[in-house]
Formats: sequence, structure tokens, C-alpha cells
Amino acid sequence: MKTAIGIAAATLSLTAAWEGRMGLSLTSTAFTEGAAIPVKHTCDGADVSPPLAWSGAPPATAAFALIADDPDAPAGTWVHWVLYDVAPTLSAIPENVVKVETLKELGGAAQGKNDFRRLGYGGPCPPPGNPHRYFFKLYALNARLGLAPAATKTDVERAMDGRVLATAQLMGTFGRQRR
Repeated sequence: MKTAIGIAAATLSLTAAWEGRMGLSLTSTAFTEGAAIPVKHTCDGADVSPPLAWSGAPPATAAFALIADDPDAPAGTWVHWVLYDVAPTLSAIPENVVKVETLKELGGAAQGKNDFRRLGYGGPCPPPGNPHRYFFKLYALNARLGLAPAATKTDVERAMDGRVLATAQLMGTFGRQRR
């Protein structure tokens, strides 16, 4: 009896340790955590969205949402990308997501309005000077949000309330030289 309890406790302990390491994570082949975002993904380049990939989503995930923003903007946090209702079967977003309302290749995901007042991705474009930080935040949700395309970050955050199962974040930097 003691042996069975000991084995069960050890199994439970190993399972908890394993699950702790297996949380949701977000990466990109374009840049690593804290590194510079390549010019290609900014207003000084082609202004295309970077490729993103994730792993460790909870089994109950029904959809993903992604918000990219810059908390260092002079006027307050600047929203660069709002994407929601990404299919739970996906584990990546390709580079150069087109700037349309819905994305069939992402399971019918919808794109929201960024602070450039456009749909889709708008890359880093800070004023010259110190580099800014850009946070790509991924949310695993227990339900699709069902919002119409062109929702704002605030709309998406309100709709996500009580539905977030896990989050992951990737931060990159970008700065422009003074001329």
C-alpha cells in the first residue's frame, strides 16, 4: 500500500513539473526575445508581419487571439495588430499576413483595426531616438470571440474576459536613427 501511494505521489509530482514546463510559448524565426525586429517588418521596410509560431496550448483551446502593441509610444500604448478567432488547430501564423478582414488560411480568423486606422498588421514605426519595445501577445481562449472584423484591441480584450486559458508573449525592439 505504501509503495502504491509513493508511486502515485511521485507520478503526480513529475506530472506537475512537466506541465509547468509545457506552458504556452510564442516564437518567431524573424527575431528572438528582446532582439531587434528586422527592418523588413517595419515601416522602414516592406512592413510585413513577422512569422510567429507557438506550442503548449491547453487541450481545451477553442481559438487564439493575438495583439501586438508598443507601450513606449509617446501618446501611450500604440496598437500594431489585432487578430482573433484563429483556429485552435493552428500553431503558426505565416509571414506577411494580408491586410483583409477575414483570413481563410487561419481558420476564418478576423483582423481588427490597429492604431494606424487600418486592418491588419502595421509594423514598428517609432519616432527617431531610443528603440521601442513591441509585445506580441498570444491568448489561448476557451471559445471563439465571434466579433465582426475591424474590432479594436479594447473590443477584443472585453470579449476575452473570462475566456483566457493561457497567454504567451514575444518582445522585440526597433529604433530609428535621428537624421
